[in-house]
Amino acid sequence: MADRVTVIGWDGSPLTEAARGALGAATLVAGAAHHLALPEVPPSAERIRLGSVALAARRIAAHRGTAVVLADGDPAFFGVVRTLRAPEFGLEVEVVPAVSSVAAAFARAGMPWDDAQVVVAHKRTLRRAVNVCRAHTKVAVLTAPGAGPAELGLLLDGVHRTFVICEELGTEREQVTVVTSDKAADHTWRDPNVVIVIGGRAGAGEGGGWIAGRDPAAGPRGWTQPAASYASHGGPLGEGETDLLRAAQLARLGPRVGDLVWDIGCGSGAFATEAARGGAAVIAVDRDPESCARTEATARRFGVQLQVVQGNAPHILENLPEPDVVRVGGGGAAVVSAVADRRPQRIVAHASNRDAAELVGRDLTEHGYQVECALLQSVELDTRAWTERERSVAFLLFGVLPDRAP
Repeated sequence: MADRVTVIGWDGSPLTEAARGALGAATLVAGAAHHLALPEVPPSAERIRLGSVALAARRIAAHRGTAVVLADGDPAFFGVVRTLRAPEFGLEVEVVPAVSSVAAAFARAGMPWDDAQVVVAHKRTLRRAVNVCRAHTKVAVLTAPGAGPAELGLLLDGVHRTFVICEELGTEREQVTVVTSDKAADHTWRDPNVVIVIGGRAGAGEGGGWIAGRDPAAGPRGWTQPAASYASHGGPLGEGETDLLRAAQLARLGPRVGDLVWDIGCGSGAFATEAARGGAAVIAVDRDPESCARTEATARRFGVQLQVVQGNAPHILENLPEPDVVRVGGGGAAVVSAVADRRPQRIVAHASNRDAAELVGRDLTEHGYQVECALLQSVELDTRAWTERERSVAFLLFGVLPDRAP
C-alpha cells in the first residue's frame, strides 16, 4: 500500500508550498495529461494517465512509496476524493484543494452562486440534470463527454435558457462563451467545461438567502394550497382539482428534484405548480388555451418554473420528453393508455364512478402496472354553523411500474 496519498487540486494558479512539497516527494503521480506535464512532477516518478479513478486507486494501493493524484479544481467536490476513500482501497488520503471549477465559472461570469443548483451530467444522469435545468433558474452543470453543452441544449427543446459555457478553465486555452440554449448544439465544445444555465425568475434577492441552492422554505407553507388560493385567479377549480385529491396525488407520485412530471389536463395549474414547488420539472398539458394561460399565471404567482403545452392528448404527448411520474387529470382511459405506453414509474388518475375507474385500472394492469384504487370522499364544513358546505367524491387510481427504479 502507498505510504501516503496526497490529492492536489489544480486551477491553473501556481501550486502552493504544501502542494509543491508533496509533489516533489512523490514516487507515483496520477493525473490528466496537462497535470503530468507540470514542471513540478518529478522526472523519476511513475506516471499514471488518469482515466478510471477506480483503476488508478488499485494501482496506488499496490504501490510502495508516496503517491500524488492531481485533479482539476477542488477534488473533494464531485471529484476523485470520494472514490479514493472507498473502503475497498484502504487508502489514507490528504487533500490540498484549489478553487472548484464551479466557483471559477461563476467568477468568470461575475455572478453569485449561493442560489445555484449544482449537478453532474454524464450519460447516465444527463436526463435528470436537464430536468433540474428545466425546474430551476440558475444551475451549474459539470459536464462529461457525450453529456455536454450541445446535448443539454438539444434536450431543453422548447425551454429557453441562457448558457454560459466555460471551457478548459485555468489553462491557456480557457474560453467563456454566452449562447442561448437553442444555439448550443451548433458548436463543438472543448472538454472539460462547466455550463452555467440561467433562465426564468431571479433567484435569491440582493441580500442573499440563508441556505445554498434552492430555499426549501420559499413560498407558502404546505404541500397543497387551499382551492381559494387558485380560484381567486381565474375562476373556480375543476372537479378533479379538490384539495384532498391533489394532496393524495402528490403523495402517491412523490415528485422530486431531477424528475420530470407530466400534468395532463392541468386546468388551473394547481397540481402542476405544487409539483414544481417540490423541485421537479413539470410539463403541463391542456387543450384549452384559457387553462394554459391560467396555469402560466399560477406558476408566475407562486414563483416556479414549468412548461405549458397546449394540445389534445394523447397526440400531443408523442413528442414530449420521457416522464418519471404522470398525473392524468383529463382524457380518461385513452390518455392513461397512451401514458402507460411511455412507461413512467408512477401514474395517478381519477374517475367519477366505479365503472370508469375499473376501465382505467384494467388498462394499467395490462400495461404491467401494479394498481391501487381508493374512494376519496371529503365534506367541507362551514365552521360558523358547522353545516355542510361542499361534498366531493372521486376514485383515485395509482399505478406503479415494478421494473423501474423508484
